Amino acid sequence: MIVKNVEKQEKSTTSFDVTCDAAEFEKAINTVYQKNKGQIYIQGFRKGKAPRMVIEGMYGKDVFYEDATEELAPDAFKFATEELGLRTVGRPAVKNTEVSEEKELTISFVTAVWPEVKLGQYRGVEAPKASAEVSEEKVDAELAKVQKRNARIVTAERPAQKGDTVVIDYLGTVDGVAFDGGAAEGHNLELGSNSFIPGFEDGVVGMSAGEEKDIDVTFPEAYHAEELAGKAAVFHVKCHEVKEEELPELDDEFAKDVSEFDTLDEYKASVRTRLEESAAAAAEEDFQNNLIIKAGDAIEADIPDAMVEEQIDNMINEYDQNLQMNGLNLQLYLQYLGQTVADFREQCRPTAERRVKTELLLDAIATAEGIEVSQEDIDAEYEKVADQYQAGIETVKSAVPVDAIVSDIKSRRAADIIFTTGVPTEPVEEEPEEEAPAAEEEAPAEEAETPADK
Repeated sequence: MIVKNVEKQEKSTTSFDVTCDAAEFEKAINTVYQKNKGQIYIQGFRKGKAPRMVIEGMYGKDVFYEDATEELAPDAFKFATEELGLRTVGRPAVKNTEVSEEKELTISFVTAVWPEVKLGQYRGVEAPKASAEVSEEKVDAELAKVQKRNARIVTAERPAQKGDTVVIDYLGTVDGVAFDGGAAEGHNLELGSNSFIPGFEDGVVGMSAGEEKDIDVTFPEAYHAEELAGKAAVFHVKCHEVKEEELPELDDEFAKDVSEFDTLDEYKASVRTRLEESAAAAAEEDFQNNLIIKAGDAIEADIPDAMVEEQIDNMINEYDQNLQMNGLNLQLYLQYLGQTVADFREQCRPTAERRVKTELLLDAIATAEGIEVSQEDIDAEYEKVADQYQAGIETVKSAVPVDAIVSDIKSRRAADIIFTTGVPTEPVEEEPEEEAPAAEEEAPAEEAETPADK
């Protein structure tokens, strides 16, 4: 094989021709003939027994050229990229093929290549870092959550309020006629949950155990049951019981019940420590992300579209796999959202572009810093992966190429250079957001449960 007409193009793409001599092309033609002859019927010959020259005589001498080209193309592309030392990305495109009178095959390829990267500042990058301090209000809010989780539900000898749970019977009618799904007995309804159509829960507020009343409501125009949409309805409701949450006292006994501590002060101190550790971890993670983004934005590179598209493909595959673990798939999920795959790809694009920039950044730093990976490093990483997935070391080695291990180690070490030299700055205080105007209409009823759905 001979490589010629190498030409660099925009967006980090390279084109080149690979010429395979007549012997190589002839070998490929004979290979595809042997593969396909069993599917070819020529009158006068048993199926699969027709000689190649007879087939070529009937269908033309170039009958096997296309398949022979496909047979040779992968090896030709690999030969050329190794010969030229190209680091390709994505899938190559075959732009043209030509067979000479001497039966030499020339394949013209265009491929995206790893772009040249000019690094900006990556040591001593400044980025905002949030404080890990935890206010007394946050500690109290966390205690309140634990208190609520341990609340008892007790009967309230008073009229129902928002936040209470009521046990009710109801029967809905439109023009005096009951409708499907509009009745239930002994139903537990949390007031304020907005799980029923607008107006229903407000009508129940103020009812006491044993009380009955009619509640007038109107189904929303966007209601999913067309026969009820926009209709006025009456629900006859009987309240059997009003229940409320009874919160435990925040005292030493509470601390003993929910933790290993003997006093509330000790438990409260442990809550503060946990929140501070969580806040510190979150602040560090955000700080590191900000450093990576800033260093990534400082690079100069002519990024090929193929790198971004390949990253989008990876993201979609990951998303689909996660959905399948929950009994869904991407196609059904997008149908539910009313989106197309093209819409979803565009949503993924900004994140994919950011990931590609990060990949280029860390690769360039590893090269600039001369980061090396020893065999001991590789063996240790394989052991780590094997322990993580509880798999045999040989199984892991067969599943994870050594190049991927080396690349991952180099990337982590390059990122560590950015992180360890990064300079934290005070976070910029964000402008308070203007309060959104109140919606004039209620949300569509199909987004919530309603008595008619029962």
